[in-house]
Amino acid sequence: MLPDFRERQELGFFGHERINRLAVFSLPPQMLVFFKPHLSYLVKHATTPDKRRYLVAGEGPRHYIDLDHYGEAPFSSLPRGWREAVARYGADSLAKHGLLPWHLERMQYRLTEAFRLGNGLQALRTAAELGHYIGDAFVPLHTSSNHNGQQTGQHGIHGLWESRIPELFADARYDYWTGPASYVPDCRAFFWKIVLESAEASWVVLSTEKQLTQEFPPDRRYAWELRNGRLVRQYSTAYAEAYQGRMGDMVERRMRGAIAAAAACWYTAWADAGQPPLAHLAALTFPELEDAEDQRLDSIATAGKILGREH
Repeated sequence: MLPDFRERQELGFFGHERINRLAVFSLPPQMLVFFKPHLSYLVKHATTPDKRRYLVAGEGPRHYIDLDHYGEAPFSSLPRGWREAVARYGADSLAKHGLLPWHLERMQYRLTEAFRLGNGLQALRTAAELGHYIGDAFVPLHTSSNHNGQQTGQHGIHGLWESRIPELFADARYDYWTGPASYVPDCRAFFWKIVLESAEASWVVLSTEKQLTQEFPPDRRYAWELRNGRLVRQYSTAYAEAYQGRMGDMVERRMRGAIAAAAACWYTAWADAGQPPLAHLAALTFPELEDAEDQRLDSIATAGKILGREH
């Protein structure tokens, strides 16, 4: 039984919301005066890109890149620059296998421009969504064509790694502190380093779970839990705990890395824009149109189906 949209929100949005929330507190005071008053906005809109997948067909490829499609690590045949990649493979082929690192670079530029132009609402919206895509880049299975174990009989592993484990253990056990935000001198290299590290970890994610399934019969691997008044089938706490134990601190490290990277990219965009003053934007209010857009996305996501591939 697949969870409904509200249940998918509860299971799938936890990590993205935590990343944006905690990244704010790594920012310098000159940025904190703007970001902290709008913390709830940054948290709420951390999940907007996932909701947009129910409405926009071209949204899905922005969340992943199938690096294994391009040979073996370090995937040297794949140009890091967008224009060079298009010249070699074509835009349609690239989109088929994911655009994540190039979209990160595009979002970084948009955020820098929003700061440079003093557009507070655009800066918040872009920062929130950039945080989401950064979070995706730190998930190993967002860099693999076997993104949900569908090629190896491990369907559901994506949600187990990205959602179930953090939901159960992150707040109680993980060390979230990353220190002050740092400046990123080369964002392209930074984004590619993240996805290459995720690709390297993806085989551990898959092989470890494959081995663990041999030790857990289905009646111990899954459990029924009450969510939103409904019983839903979910990975058991015991199985999630055993899987996390086999991987060591991988989920914690990747989540902490995403927090640090989101803060660093926000800070870098502001610095590259000339460090404009932000205090006067603290009292920024949002037009009713924003609420209407949010309600429309929620409504479509509740009633609809993801356009493109599922995680």
